[in-house]
Amino acid sequence: MEMNQQELADTLRGGMVSATTSGSEENFSCPICLDVFNSPVSTPCGHNFCRTCITKFWDDKDQYKCPVCNELFHTRPDIQDNTLLSEMVDQFRRSVRVKEQPCVEPEVPCDICTGTQLKAVKSCLVCFISYCQTHLEPHQRVTVLKRHELVEPMDRLEEKMCKKHNQPLELFCQTEQVCVCQLCTVTDHKSHPVVPLKEEYEVKMAQLGEIESEVQQTIQERQRKIEEIKDREERCKADAASEIAPGVQALNALKDCIVDGLENLDQMVKEKLKSTEEQVSGLVKELEQEIEDIRSEVKQLSHIEDPLHFLQTLRSLNNPPDTRDWTTVEIHCPSMITSYIDNLDRLIHTLNRSMDRVPDLESALKRCRWP
Repeated sequence: MEMNQQELADTLRGGMVSATTSGSEENFSCPICLDVFNSPVSTPCGHNFCRTCITKFWDDKDQYKCPVCNELFHTRPDIQDNTLLSEMVDQFRRSVRVKEQPCVEPEVPCDICTGTQLKAVKSCLVCFISYCQTHLEPHQRVTVLKRHELVEPMDRLEEKMCKKHNQPLELFCQTEQVCVCQLCTVTDHKSHPVVPLKEEYEVKMAQLGEIESEVQQTIQERQRKIEEIKDREERCKADAASEIAPGVQALNALKDCIVDGLENLDQMVKEKLKSTEEQVSGLVKELEQEIEDIRSEVKQLSHIEDPLHFLQTLRSLNNPPDTRDWTTVEIHCPSMITSYIDNLDRLIHTLNRSMDRVPDLESALKRCRWP
């Protein structure tokens, strides 16, 4: 049974001390297990369940819908902890336990006792300490301590004291929405309307129903914003992928072109060097052959005894008719720089054409930025 705002306000009024009837318990019951909420969570449609109950309910289903209103969700909802309802359930449980137990005055322990702490009988507004009867004795005997203001025992005494006047915070300023002491009402809050803390507490508790409704609306708005942000992220990823793909393709083609260009340049240089090496080898062989012929003819001269034959042979040796004029023979190294520059120009031209196909990544990123 889902609790509406009016029922919530009626239940909370008066601190929920009277919440012992079965109707009050139903207001804090999970619609699935029908027991008091345990770790309550909220669905996007605004209904509340135990976290374990709604989780198991959806685990067994192919579709995700609300067990109360049957609203169908396309994806499994991201359930949120209902902190406000959890605090209200805790208050309800405490009120039930208090009702079931004998009504006893809450005891404030002595702050001085070690080991087992005895019940405090007084709290000092100067020392911010609560004392049992034994440890209170110096305040009743020592002159300086006797001037301290003693009050009925209070727990968390320092938190309940006005930092400016060292007086109990017993009133509530409705103008500035803060707790004040009696001295504050004649100083800083002189012209402000003030009421007892208990009275303001009861009013605020009665308004918790409206507060919960506003909190639920805020949660749903945040959940919708989360979905919007996630959708925008997916669109940005898709846009980035479509922008990057042509650029990656163009750059890969450029890389292949550069690799091919380097291989072609290397092959061309090797071929020119090989041609030069073959030319040098041929000339060297030719020169070596002429050297061998000359040596042979010189050797033959030493064996000629006929003067006429000797002189004729010597003359042909000095003026060989079929030998090359080696003074005009030169070896020129092949020009590599011209071919290199030609290849480089082709690579640059290819690079420019490829980069024209690369998208403007900066513009693409700007389109993905949040407005």
